[in-house]
Amino acid sequence: MLPAGQGLWPAFWTLGDNISSVSWPACGEIDIMETVGAEPLVNHGSMHGPVSPGSATSYNLTGTAPAPASMLSTSFHTYAIEWDPGSVTFLLDDVPYETQTPATLTQLAASGVWEFDHPFFIVLNVAVGGTFPGSPNATTTFPQTMKVDWVRVYERAD
Repeated sequence: MLPAGQGLWPAFWTLGDNISSVSWPACGEIDIMETVGAEPLVNHGSMHGPVSPGSATSYNLTGTAPAPASMLSTSFHTYAIEWDPGSVTFLLDDVPYETQTPATLTQLAASGVWEFDHPFFIVLNVAVGGTFPGSPNATTTFPQTMKVDWVRVYERAD
């Protein structure tokens, strides 16, 4: 279950394990679950990478999925990606809502770099404030919690 309220920004995301040598966005970032606390019915799935080799500017491949039956903050949901070489499909409660490939990147930024075919590590966090969710206001209650039942990583045997 996710925290909700203006200015809250819970997320499950990944960063390329080469971040210490190439920095962000060259390492790549995949946001498996990212919500804006003031929009408790919408999940964002996004990918970020450099617009060109060595660039500090990122592109954003993103899609959104509405909560299937209840606010994301009031019940448990399953957030997932199916990640294959050359594609990432985002799912909410086992329902695919977005697929990104190098072809979708080409549509967004002709010189963009697909940075998603190397190892990544997982981050789970709740941020407060920032450009995406804005600042908390008088309606935001604290403390807040993000409850996680499990995290699983599967690797297909090909």
